[in-house]
Amino acid sequence: MHIDHFKETFQTITDQRQGAKVTYCLFEVLFGSLCAVIAGAKGWFDIREYILGHHDWFKNNNLFVSGIPADDTIARIISTIEPEQFHRCFINWMSSIHTLTEGQVIAIDGKTLRGSYNRQDRASTIHMISAYASSNKLVLGQLKTEQKSNEITAIPELIKMLDIKGALVTIDAMACQTKIAKTIVEQGGDYLLAVKSNQGKLREAIVKAFSFQRSSNTDKSTIEQGHGRTECRQCYVIDSTNLVGDFSKWKGLKNIVMVENCRLEKGKPIELEYRYYISSKGLSAEQAAIAVREHWGIESMHWVLDVSMSEDACQIYNAHGAENLSCLRHMSLNMLRAESTKISIVGKQKRCMMNPSMLEAVLKAGFSSSVKIKHSCGSPAS
Repeated sequence: MHIDHFKETFQTITDQRQGAKVTYCLFEVLFGSLCAVIAGAKGWFDIREYILGHHDWFKNNNLFVSGIPADDTIARIISTIEPEQFHRCFINWMSSIHTLTEGQVIAIDGKTLRGSYNRQDRASTIHMISAYASSNKLVLGQLKTEQKSNEITAIPELIKMLDIKGALVTIDAMACQTKIAKTIVEQGGDYLLAVKSNQGKLREAIVKAFSFQRSSNTDKSTIEQGHGRTECRQCYVIDSTNLVGDFSKWKGLKNIVMVENCRLEKGKPIELEYRYYISSKGLSAEQAAIAVREHWGIESMHWVLDVSMSEDACQIYNAHGAENLSCLRHMSLNMLRAESTKISIVGKQKRCMMNPSMLEAVLKAGFSSSVKIKHSCGSPAS
């Protein structure tokens, strides 16, 4: 039963309340909140209204038998949960129902919860780091950092919480740091890191190493047309021994990558851009191009959180409320995507709001699925 699976997975969360004053158990409030968020609830009032509207269904499952808590009570209960425990349970849940295969791309990136700042201090906005399996559109884990600039210190912590053995971890240029590269390799994974001006000497050496490729013409480009523009991309991979200088501090470095991107849009001048990467995995140009493209799947996930789940518009900020509600959104998004009905996320949410049988299908898919992350870049270059 999916409810029993949920209880088993999240039973290690400590209830911070005084036992003598507890009317509603932590489990039923947490499970009821998850169901409501799956159905499109945006905040505490919406959560209570969903539970109230489907009270008979919850009572049939031995939940909220003695009544329904007020929205303020729901807010206090969820906001007192220690986020570290919640995130650990979330990661363990994902590990228990999804099998990671050799060569999967795990994209890591940050997102600011724009409405989460303390109204006394606008600089207190929460920034979340997420790990995302782009091929199957699954959030694997997340961690909070106070500011975007602290991603560099938070990313190694998140990596250590995940099982990344055999995975190719992709991160943008801010996280192109020797410590992060070392952490990924020591955890059994490989890295593909974007390189920009924050690593000036490394970027300069890579640019110089690819000087011949930039001056050559090729007919092996990938051409895409849509949204009123035409894009032409070509990926090049060469051995890191072509770098002039000492870059031994980059643990396991094998390849350097260049992606040439030419964009033509009506009424605008042609845009030519070069993007550079370093990798500890022996990749072919095709595999590197796929991995670079898959990394941007995490941006699509962030877009869904904002557009379908109104994350940026959420004004919750007290205690751990914003962080824990963010975790519930990630859980809900995974479960909604695991359910096989061919309609949009918003469409599934509306069906869950109207019909508990659809909610049951989403819960069943989320807690009993066993999805293998698609093999993207597992085979080394020949």
